[in-house]
Amino acid sequence: MHYKSDDFNKKETVVFSNSLGCDLNMWDENIEMLKNHFNVILYDTRGHGKSSIHQNEVSIKELAGDVIELLNYLNLEKVIFCGLSMGGLIGQYLGLHFPARFSKIILSNTAAKIGTVEGWNNRIHQVNEHGLSSILYGTAERWFTAEYRAKYPDKVNQILGIFASNSLRGYTACCAAVRDADFREDLQNIDIPTLIITGTKDGVTTVEDGDFMQNKIPFSKQVSLIAAHLSNKEHPEEFSKKIIHFSGQQHIK
Repeated sequence: MHYKSDDFNKKETVVFSNSLGCDLNMWDENIEMLKNHFNVILYDTRGHGKSSIHQNEVSIKELAGDVIELLNYLNLEKVIFCGLSMGGLIGQYLGLHFPARFSKIILSNTAAKIGTVEGWNNRIHQVNEHGLSSILYGTAERWFTAEYRAKYPDKVNQILGIFASNSLRGYTACCAAVRDADFREDLQNIDIPTLIITGTKDGVTTVEDGDFMQNKIPFSKQVSLIAAHLSNKEHPEEFSKKIIHFSGQQHIK
């Protein structure tokens, strides 16, 4: 498991969990501001970036277990967790099954259930047959608004380069994890202050998905950014400010 961390000289620590197809570099534009307030841990989800994988399918339970193992390895008792998309599914599992290890959870651009079984199986088949490059254009459209793509083509190409260089096995294994995850009947059992960040132009995990989570999770708050799926990339400063503000709050009704 590949991870990065700085000196643990701040009061609170935030662990960031990447979306499907990205790696820890997706948080680069957020860290400059956040490191002034928190100890920051970045890690590559199993099968992404520099983290290895040795299986054809993996579960959100296993991916959440990787986070707990990392916290144990670093001797961290309690942290803030921030996950986007697939990372948000991991965050939901952690909130349900390891509440004592997290003071707060941030669920960004995610849902209790993302997509359909048929849709994920079709994507797995597509990339196995034609490679990750075959879905690059669609990925760019899902991840970024047209305005962002036009204004920052270099940034878009950089993140798409990361996507295309991923392990095919790692990508499809984690597609299966997202496909099989469903927390719709469990969210009311998350008893940790939770911030839900949605993108008003996110067609993958919508504001309505965020509304559903907020209505289910007892101590939760939802905020929206004018962004597509990677809201932390489209509005890095505003995204970071939301986390800083949230960290100073206690239980939110």
